[in-house]
Amino acid sequence: MPVIILESHSQEQTRKIGRFLGERILSGTVITLNGELGAGKTVLAKGVGEGLGIKKAITSPSFVLMNIYHGRFNFYHFDFYRLEEEEELWELGLEEYFYDEGVVLVEWADKFIDSLPATRLDICIEKSKDNLENGRILYFIPQGKFDLTVLEELESQCFC
Repeated sequence: MPVIILESHSQEQTRKIGRFLGERILSGTVITLNGELGAGKTVLAKGVGEGLGIKKAITSPSFVLMNIYHGRFNFYHFDFYRLEEEEELWELGLEEYFYDEGVVLVEWADKFIDSLPATRLDICIEKSKDNLENGRILYFIPQGKFDLTVLEELESQCFC
Protein backbone atom coordinates (compact mmCIF):
# COMPACT_ATOMS: atom_id res chain seq x y z
CA MET A 1 0.00 0.00 0.00
CA PRO A 2 1.24 3.50 -0.75
CA VAL A 3 2.46 5.77 2.04
CA ILE A 4 1.34 9.40 1.79
CA ILE A 5 3.77 11.94 3.26
CA LEU A 6 2.65 15.48 4.10
CA GLU A 7 4.58 18.32 5.64
CA SER A 8 3.03 20.76 8.10
CA HIS A 9 4.64 24.03 9.11
CA SER A 10 2.29 24.96 11.97
CA GLN A 11 -0.21 23.60 14.43
CA GLU A 12 -2.98 25.22 12.38
CA GLN A 13 -1.83 23.38 9.27
CA THR A 14 -1.73 20.08 11.19
CA ARG A 15 -5.23 20.79 12.45
CA LYS A 16 -6.44 21.56 8.90
CA ILE A 17 -5.08 18.22 7.70
CA GLY A 18 -7.00 16.50 10.50
CA ARG A 19 -10.15 18.48 9.69
CA PHE A 20 -9.93 17.47 6.03
CA LEU A 21 -9.55 13.83 7.05
CA GLY A 22 -12.46 14.05 9.51
CA GLU A 23 -14.75 15.54 6.87
CA ARG A 24 -14.16 12.58 4.55
CA ILE A 25 -13.66 9.45 6.62
CA LEU A 26 -16.40 6.88 6.82
CA SER A 27 -18.03 5.37 9.86
CA GLY A 28 -16.17 2.34 11.15
CA THR A 29 -12.76 3.90 10.44
CA VAL A 30 -9.94 3.22 12.89
CA ILE A 31 -7.07 5.74 12.93
CA THR A 32 -3.88 5.30 14.93
CA LEU A 33 -1.58 8.18 15.84
CA ASN A 34 2.03 7.62 16.79
CA GLY A 35 4.90 9.97 17.51
CA GLU A 36 6.95 11.27 20.39
CA LEU A 37 5.59 13.54 23.12
CA GLY A 38 4.70 16.91 21.65
CA ALA A 39 4.66 15.66 18.06
CA GLY A 40 1.13 16.92 17.44
CA LYS A 41 -1.05 13.84 17.87
CA THR A 42 -3.74 15.67 19.84
CA VAL A 43 -3.62 18.65 17.47
CA LEU A 44 -4.37 16.32 14.57
CA ALA A 45 -7.08 14.59 16.64
CA LYS A 46 -8.73 17.97 17.30
CA GLY A 47 -8.86 18.59 13.57
CA VAL A 48 -10.40 15.16 12.91
CA GLY A 49 -13.07 15.93 15.51
CA GLU A 50 -13.80 19.30 13.93
CA GLY A 51 -14.14 17.57 10.57
CA LEU A 52 -16.66 15.20 12.13
CA GLY A 53 -18.72 18.23 13.19
CA ILE A 54 -17.94 18.05 16.90
CA LYS A 55 -18.53 21.39 18.61
CA LYS A 56 -17.20 20.41 22.05
CA ALA A 57 -13.51 21.06 22.78
CA ILE A 58 -11.46 17.93 22.10
CA THR A 59 -8.89 17.21 24.78
CA SER A 60 -6.22 14.59 25.23
CA PRO A 61 -7.62 11.55 27.04
CA SER A 62 -4.25 10.76 28.66
CA PHE A 63 -5.66 10.57 32.17
CA VAL A 64 -9.12 9.17 31.41
CA LEU A 65 -7.94 6.84 28.60
CA MET A 66 -10.98 7.55 26.39
CA ASN A 67 -13.25 10.44 25.48
CA ILE A 68 -16.48 10.06 23.51
CA TYR A 69 -17.76 12.89 21.32
CA HIS A 70 -20.88 13.13 19.20
CA GLY A 71 -20.81 14.62 15.71
CA ARG A 72 -21.55 13.28 12.24
CA PHE A 73 -20.47 9.95 13.78
CA ASN A 74 -19.55 9.06 17.34
CA PHE A 75 -15.87 9.80 17.84
CA TYR A 76 -14.01 7.52 20.26
CA HIS A 77 -10.69 9.11 21.18
CA PHE A 78 -8.36 6.73 23.04
CA ASP A 79 -4.90 7.30 24.49
CA PHE A 80 -2.73 4.26 25.29
CA TYR A 81 0.14 6.29 26.79
CA ARG A 82 -0.54 5.35 30.43
CA LEU A 83 -1.53 1.74 29.78
CA GLU A 84 0.99 -0.91 30.76
CA GLU A 85 -0.71 -4.22 29.97
CA GLU A 86 -2.79 -5.34 27.02
CA GLU A 87 -5.41 -6.65 29.48
CA GLU A 88 -6.26 -3.05 30.32
CA LEU A 89 -7.54 -2.59 26.75
CA TRP A 90 -10.07 -5.34 27.18
CA GLU A 91 -11.14 -3.96 30.56
CA LEU A 92 -12.02 -0.75 28.71
CA GLY A 93 -14.17 -2.79 26.32
CA LEU A 94 -12.07 -1.55 23.43
CA GLU A 95 -13.18 -4.17 20.92
CA GLU A 96 -16.81 -2.97 21.18
CA TYR A 97 -15.84 0.38 19.70
CA PHE A 98 -14.17 -1.15 16.65
CA TYR A 99 -17.48 -2.54 15.45
CA ASP A 100 -19.57 0.54 16.18
CA GLU A 101 -20.75 2.96 13.51
CA GLY A 102 -18.35 5.59 14.84
CA VAL A 103 -14.76 6.61 14.23
CA VAL A 104 -12.01 5.34 16.55
CA LEU A 105 -8.79 7.32 16.96
CA VAL A 106 -6.01 5.93 19.15
CA GLU A 107 -3.01 7.96 20.31
CA TRP A 108 0.13 5.98 21.24
CA ALA A 109 -1.36 3.02 19.38
CA ASP A 110 2.05 1.45 18.72
CA LYS A 111 2.11 0.23 22.33
CA PHE A 112 -0.53 -2.39 21.49
CA ILE A 113 -0.70 -2.33 17.69
CA ASP A 114 -1.40 -6.07 17.45
CA SER A 115 -4.63 -5.56 19.40
CA LEU A 116 -6.06 -3.23 16.76
CA PRO A 117 -8.04 -4.17 13.65
CA ALA A 118 -5.99 -5.11 10.59
CA THR A 119 -7.83 -2.52 8.47
CA ARG A 120 -6.99 0.93 9.73
CA LEU A 121 -5.09 4.11 8.93
CA ASP A 122 -1.78 4.46 10.78
CA ILE A 123 -0.45 8.01 11.04
CA CYS A 124 3.06 8.67 12.29
CA ILE A 125 4.00 12.26 13.14
CA GLU A 126 7.61 13.38 13.41
CA LYS A 127 9.05 16.72 14.34
CA SER A 128 10.68 18.36 11.35
CA LYS A 129 14.46 18.08 11.18
CA ASP A 130 14.59 21.64 9.82
CA ASN A 131 14.37 23.02 13.38
CA LEU A 132 10.97 24.56 12.72
CA GLU A 133 9.28 24.86 16.09
CA ASN A 134 5.95 23.55 14.80
CA GLY A 135 7.15 21.82 11.64
CA ARG A 136 5.96 18.24 11.32
CA ILE A 137 6.12 15.41 8.82
CA LEU A 138 3.03 13.20 8.74
CA TYR A 139 3.14 9.68 7.31
CA PHE A 140 -0.23 8.18 6.36
CA ILE A 141 0.10 4.40 6.16
CA PRO A 142 -3.04 2.48 5.16
CA GLN A 143 -3.33 -1.03 6.54
CA GLY A 144 -5.43 -3.97 5.40
CA LYS A 145 -8.35 -3.08 3.15
CA PHE A 146 -8.37 0.61 4.02
CA ASP A 147 -10.18 2.64 1.33
CA LEU A 148 -7.52 4.76 -0.39
CA THR A 149 -9.96 7.36 -1.76
CA VAL A 150 -9.59 9.74 1.18
CA LEU A 151 -5.78 9.49 1.03
CA GLU A 152 -5.76 10.28 -2.68
CA GLU A 153 -7.83 13.40 -1.96
CA LEU A 154 -5.61 14.31 0.98
CA GLU A 155 -2.46 14.06 -1.11
CA SER A 156 -3.84 16.44 -3.75
CA GLN A 157 -4.72 19.24 -1.27
CA CYS A 158 -2.78 22.31 -0.19
CA PHE A 159 -3.12 23.09 3.51
CA CYS A 160 -1.28 26.42 3.34
